[in-house]
Amino acid sequence: MAVTEQKRSVDWTEATGARITDEHIERARLLVGYDEVVSRRENMTVASEDHIRAVALSYGSDNPLHCDSDYARKTRWGDVIAPGPMAVMICAPLRGDPRPKDMARAKKSLFKGIHQLHSATEWEWYRPIRPGDTIYRFGGQEKVEVKQSEFAGTSVLRTSREVAMNQHGEIVCINRLLLVHSERKTAAKRGKYMDIEPAFYTDENLAAIDAIYAAEQVRGAEPRFWEDVAIGDSLGVMGKGPLTVSDIICIHSTGFALLPFGPATSRLAYKRRQKMPAAFVKNDRGIPDTIMRMHWDDDWARALGSPMAYDYGFQRECWLYHYLSDWCGDDAIVLRMKSEMRKFNYLGDFQKITGEVVDKRLGNGCAVIDAKVQVVSQRGDITMDAVATVALPSRKHGQAQYPDPPPDVAARAKSFLARHHELSA
Repeated sequence: MAVTEQKRSVDWTEATGARITDEHIERARLLVGYDEVVSRRENMTVASEDHIRAVALSYGSDNPLHCDSDYARKTRWGDVIAPGPMAVMICAPLRGDPRPKDMARAKKSLFKGIHQLHSATEWEWYRPIRPGDTIYRFGGQEKVEVKQSEFAGTSVLRTSREVAMNQHGEIVCINRLLLVHSERKTAAKRGKYMDIEPAFYTDENLAAIDAIYAAEQVRGAEPRFWEDVAIGDSLGVMGKGPLTVSDIICIHSTGFALLPFGPATSRLAYKRRQKMPAAFVKNDRGIPDTIMRMHWDDDWARALGSPMAYDYGFQRECWLYHYLSDWCGDDAIVLRMKSEMRKFNYLGDFQKITGEVVDKRLGNGCAVIDAKVQVVSQRGDITMDAVATVALPSRKHGQAQYPDPPPDVAARAKSFLARHHELSA
């Protein structure tokens, strides 16, 4: 087979021709309130010590509560427990009834070829993931909004909710995701950040970054009691970066965004391309490659209106969890995080994470604090704003505890799992 060696300019027509239509918006609105099972199989279906450690390491955490089983067995948990965000990286197929015809029509090729951007996420945790847990998920769309965006003209904002439960039907996590859909051609033409230059670091710059890393500490086994925390207290400083393609590979290959966009090669990539051709666009050598490569391919990122490749929003959420869990210690529980992506985190960028306690109170029968967290780049740009709630051990009020999940969601989980077992019999 003869293959031309001449490099060509990419023809983006196949990737940028899709338009947002009124029909897209109407179908999206029809889906609001409809929950269904997640039937796909992710890279991980059953948690193990190795999986838990690999996920923690993929975003830079060596917290022994996740990484060292000998250490973790001496904690209140009796074994390693998973980092909270792992709840969206692990999924076994959940069997359920077929979609109603009107829902199937509404979902078919919805926003196909339309660029989507992760804008914000809200997490609520109700119990830990332990080794041996099988995780199932179900969910649906909660809200659809149409807005005019400076970045990409007409945009559609979709809030979806996904519920993770274990093999007993116990709710582990509720995750809400805000995605912004915009037309690729419009986004590429109106990219307002195209004049941003890549970061460059001197040895002195790198020494200052290393000093931040050297000062970071894991609270670990020493309890951080609620009575010892005051409003206005700092949560410390954590560094992340400078961001490299290696960092992206670590989080991507561990299991995040596995299907339908995750790692695949040779015949597996061919099969995915046949099943979902819109998820693959030719690169500048004429080779079909995943549309997710805006996270490591500068040319593709520029075609979408970004000056260079950038991180996953989920990666920053993992950093936020890392920051909070290092601060609060083994006996505490991160109950809730809500984060908003403010600016892109480009390849080469360094991020500094800081936070402070903004409230302390009693909630759900235990002592909690609320914190405000910011992630700021070396340019001084706020790239993420976040708020979080953490349950702390208390000398007066006892151990930190998880809250009960919403009764209606808990009932849905039991119903979905019961149907799964019926269909599996």
